[in-house]
Amino acid sequence: MDKKKLIAIFLAFTVFFIIVLLPNPDTLPIAGQRALAILALAVILWVTEAVTYQVSAVLIVVLMTVFIGLAPMIEDPSVTYSSTGALKMALSGLSSPAVGLVAGALFIAAAMEITGLHKRLALFIMSKVGTKTSNLVFGTIVVSIALALFVPSATARAGTIIPILLGIVAAFKLPKTSRLSALLIITAVQSISIWNIGIKTAAAQNMVALGFMEQSFGTNITWGQWLLYAGPWSIIMSVILFFVMNKLIKPELGELQGGKEIISTQLKELGKISSKEWKLIIISLVLLILWATEGIIHPFDSTTVTIAAVAVMLFPQIGIFTWKEVESKIPWGTISVFAIGISLGTVLLQTQGASWLSERTLEAVGLTSMPLVFIIMVLTLFNILIHLGFASATSLSSAFIPIVIALVMSMEPTSFNGPGLVLIQQFAVSFGFLLPVSAPQNMLAYGTGAFTTKDLLKSGIPITLVGYLLIIIFSLTYWQWIGLL
Repeated sequence: MDKKKLIAIFLAFTVFFIIVLLPNPDTLPIAGQRALAILALAVILWVTEAVTYQVSAVLIVVLMTVFIGLAPMIEDPSVTYSSTGALKMALSGLSSPAVGLVAGALFIAAAMEITGLHKRLALFIMSKVGTKTSNLVFGTIVVSIALALFVPSATARAGTIIPILLGIVAAFKLPKTSRLSALLIITAVQSISIWNIGIKTAAAQNMVALGFMEQSFGTNITWGQWLLYAGPWSIIMSVILFFVMNKLIKPELGELQGGKEIISTQLKELGKISSKEWKLIIISLVLLILWATEGIIHPFDSTTVTIAAVAVMLFPQIGIFTWKEVESKIPWGTISVFAIGISLGTVLLQTQGASWLSERTLEAVGLTSMPLVFIIMVLTLFNILIHLGFASATSLSSAFIPIVIALVMSMEPTSFNGPGLVLIQQFAVSFGFLLPVSAPQNMLAYGTGAFTTKDLLKSGIPITLVGYLLIIIFSLTYWQWIGLL
């Protein structure tokens, strides 16, 4: 194993045991102190990537089972949580509806891959936008939006569009290290991050926050409500992205002669739309309608209708794939990591670890006494800065959102909508614009060699600044007008 990773593992466990062995503050339950120790260990492992996320998930389960299990219960200190009780807490995330939605989303992404429909959709859009490089930038953004509606996985969307863009560049005898490659690939990943915010089902980290919010506030934000809140922000950011990218990166060619024919040829090579693709188109459109009308024309939540769609896709004769065909394409480790992240956040809230940490940090600096817009400014800036150390937005959401929830709950009653403040911070969790390590789709794109870290920063800094300012503007205007705040 790499020496740096060994040092990181040693540091993580050292910090863990120091926190566990520290004198217990009167205001913090022992279980809460141990939950914070587990959080500290997890954050170090996540930030350093000393072990894989799957391994960190197993470690978290073991530590919660042993150390929370031996801690006295908050309600009755004369008895401990017991290993059985703590294990239930450690695995509670597996029963979260948010996990069901993410799992269902991964099945839909697998269906897109098996049928090739996502590639057909992307090529169809690119064939219609024209051959000027600015048009290709526009087409790339439109493709990322269209895929965000139907492919609820940022990495899967990047895996679809990046090979297509590289194929366009290669068709014009330009290397993948060309300025055109950098322009199109960076546009794709930045647009993917923007629409992770705009659409509820576009990213797993959104489900983490919603799971915590449902447990803490008893509120459910529908697909349509999320789009109403975040969609306008993402639309404005997409327009800004278009101008930023065309201004900052100048490609070798202003127009690709014959580009439309090349893309059309690739589209024709896919052949006629197969019966399975038609089935997936129908299922996806029905699913999109059901997501958008949740709570309006039917009572079923996003998770329920998504799992129902998976059942239809698996059903003999009328389905798209068999279990054997799809089983190997589902990243089961990702689902387990996601679930354990929810468990850790839930335990932090239940053991009062999150509220204690909030009191000693955010409340200690007088944040709760500030006007609402200043609270949002400070939290969002802090959120963006700590994201620089997290390669996974899901992990960041698991660590940060429970603390924000604890802050909001400590302020009750408030003159504003507390869950709305939490949701805005979840929007900021998806700010993965700056570095290759800021998001999995960035790393996938960076691995192609099409751009440098400097190239990504060149576009990421203005996009992050504008996105931050837009959050403040929306907090002062639009989000108050529609009742989010």
